[in-house]
Amino acid sequence: MSTLNYFELLDMTTGFDIDLPHLAEQYQTLQKAVHPDKFAHASSQEQLLAVQKSAQINDAYQTLKEPLKRAEYLLTLRGVDMPSEQNTFGDTQFLMRQMELREMLEDIKHADDVDGALFAAQEELATESQAIFTLLQQQIHENTSASNQMACDNLRKLKFYKKLDIEVERLEDSLFDD
Repeated sequence: MSTLNYFELLDMTTGFDIDLPHLAEQYQTLQKAVHPDKFAHASSQEQLLAVQKSAQINDAYQTLKEPLKRAEYLLTLRGVDMPSEQNTFGDTQFLMRQMELREMLEDIKHADDVDGALFAAQEELATESQAIFTLLQQQIHENTSASNQMACDNLRKLKFYKKLDIEVERLEDSLFDD
């Protein structure tokens, strides 16, 4: 059985840089074509197929519209073995950086200027994650065995930064809800 390719399904060129308005347009067009109302008088099997097709289209759209999910999907299409989130990094420098960043977030709660500390943390996280994202893009464009493996590592790093961003938002909410 052949695997469904999300890029082909949504009539997009396979690659990291995609035309998001075109993606949204293709998504809308395909979803209208398989809308359950169009199959109201069809057999139950046809209705089921329409629902399944709609779910596939939705999965494809959700995957391709998000840069990190799109990168992971592309790397998977290229046969890169994606390690689980729990797999530890061999990059001890990054592990040390993770600990420093977590300490930085912990220190915000006790800062004299909480606003300033929070803003500085957000800036630092944004700058670092943007640098890694730029590397990821270059590595995906390069598309060699080595660059795809490095992209995989950077994707894992970006997922870590995304989790930190969520923690910063929670921290911000808890500090300013009073």
